[in-house]
Amino acid sequence: MTEPKPPRRGQPPRQAPRRPVATPRPRASGQAGPSVTPALRLMQPRPRLRLVTVLLTVVLVVFSVRLFQVQVVDASAYAAKADLNRYQPVEVAAKRGDITDRFGVPLATSVDAYDITADPYLFAPQQARIGDAPQQAAKLLAPVIGGDEQTIAQQLATPKSRYVVLARRQLPQVWNRIKALKSTLADQAAKRGVPGLLNGVLSEPTSRRVYPNTELAAGVLGFVNGQQQGAGGLEAGLNAELAGKPGKMTYAQSGSQMIPSAGFQEQAAVPGTNVELTIDRDIQWAAQSAISQQVRQSHADRGYVVVQDARNGQILAMADAPSFDPNDISGADPAALGNAALQDAYEPGSVSKLMSMSAVLDQGVATPWTHVVVPGTLQRGDRVFHDDVDHGTWDLTLNGVLAKSSNIGTILATGQLGRTQSQADQVLYSYLKRFGIGEPTGLNFPGETPGILARPQNWSTSQQYTIPFGQGLSVNAVQATSIYSTIANGGVRIQPTLVKGTVGPDGQFTPAPAPKRTRVVSEKTAKTVAEMLESVVGDDQGTGTKAQIDGYRVAGKTGTANRVDPKTGRYHGYTASFMGFAPADQPRVTVSCVIQNPTVGSYFGGQICGPVFKQVMEFALKTLQVPPTGAPAPQIPVDFQPGKQ
Repeated sequence: MTEPKPPRRGQPPRQAPRRPVATPRPRASGQAGPSVTPALRLMQPRPRLRLVTVLLTVVLVVFSVRLFQVQVVDASAYAAKADLNRYQPVEVAAKRGDITDRFGVPLATSVDAYDITADPYLFAPQQARIGDAPQQAAKLLAPVIGGDEQTIAQQLATPKSRYVVLARRQLPQVWNRIKALKSTLADQAAKRGVPGLLNGVLSEPTSRRVYPNTELAAGVLGFVNGQQQGAGGLEAGLNAELAGKPGKMTYAQSGSQMIPSAGFQEQAAVPGTNVELTIDRDIQWAAQSAISQQVRQSHADRGYVVVQDARNGQILAMADAPSFDPNDISGADPAALGNAALQDAYEPGSVSKLMSMSAVLDQGVATPWTHVVVPGTLQRGDRVFHDDVDHGTWDLTLNGVLAKSSNIGTILATGQLGRTQSQADQVLYSYLKRFGIGEPTGLNFPGETPGILARPQNWSTSQQYTIPFGQGLSVNAVQATSIYSTIANGGVRIQPTLVKGTVGPDGQFTPAPAPKRTRVVSEKTAKTVAEMLESVVGDDQGTGTKAQIDGYRVAGKTGTANRVDPKTGRYHGYTASFMGFAPADQPRVTVSCVIQNPTVGSYFGGQICGPVFKQVMEFALKTLQVPPTGAPAPQIPVDFQPGKQ
């Protein structure tokens, strides 16, 4: 086989000759031969394009219809749903109204505070970059917020939680300390390229109720609960006025964060109303100091002092002992949380004789000079009555019966109120009711007792003779004080008041409604009784000499009653009391002192309550700048000589 010669220069390369393609012959019938594959023909492109176009058109039409429905037909509905999810409503707490004394000095107020919260997710090891972040953070926070370290650590380690409250209503100083600590730790952590340990500690603004004078007037003010709602005393009784009306703020948020540029809507909260009391803070302090000291010295269960303006019925002080600090209810004795001056019902004893003597004089059946022969004992029915001290026969005037606080003499005197004992009982009962016994004081104080006074037809044989000298009926201390203020006010009972008025959010002062006035005895009777009460204090034979005040005429009465033990319902111990007013001839201030179950020293009212009365009355007269009258006291005889007129 010869090699093909290379082409010459300038000539094109020679091409190999093509082999002729054989044209297949038609295969004869029944003749076998090689098969030939037919050529592949593609579909026409136009039908395929039309199909794609139709499908795209349908999809676009569906999208357009849906878009039209969303943006036009249902636009408002979807916008509302979006706003619902995007805008977050938050309640804005109303500032609770203040409670002040008669001069506007705050006794209870609200201050800014913070709830200390945390996001436990940020204390997880993968976030905090520290394995024991909850424990380390708790060790730092516990001394600041006053919590338990282990409890805080458990809260910060709460799985699947983004919100816990570590401490409620902390003062701004506490949150400032936490912020300073956070800043220091954040600077240190930034140098290491890790998050600050306390980055997950946050705060929420709130308010906190504060009682600046701690225990002062705590029984009157009461306290609030964890939701800052009144739970005792005036805080509860006036909660509707003090609480105000919360507002609402709505703001746009994303990822739990506020969007400042989206704006917000705010319905302002309406602050609570300020309540101005009739209480004088200085006199309240004097009353509370005096009764607290005497209760401690006497090892008594409790005691209370009420100071009232005799001219208008306003309560100037109402002090209980033992008391409590409303700033820290958790540490208070539950038995001391109330207001015993209004909530204790007790048998008043001899201080109640004032009403019996008023009835006798007002009915005209006796005068202060009427002779009353008082035996050492007195038999009535199956009971024998005695006086507090054993004695033979006393030849006393009616004035002397009151001065010496004779039970027997009082029984004999009130027996003259009717031709029969039943008639006498009915007359005495009518006077007791007019003095306010067995009726609410009108203060509308939560838990107040109206006392107990049965109808005369229900009096037992014993009560017919014990009620005239103060056993067999019960009162609260404000009711008892009001009895003496009635005599001091010329025989007109003025319903006691504790609220002087209110100051609304607009700063407008609204005075409280005028108290109800009731004529109980005549002005002449009231003046005579007041002079008789001076004998109790001023005469050497009286039982209230420890209540004398230099330069002032004092009218008052001692009381020493058998005490009903509230736990057993039986008589056990004594109730000691002293009540009176000054100046006796131009009365301005009424003071009452009651001590329950004194167990050390004397239990006589004149001995342990007389000095308390004197201490509080002297302070009140000086505080109110009440001058002595300078007029001499009347000299009404205490006894008489038999056979002489």
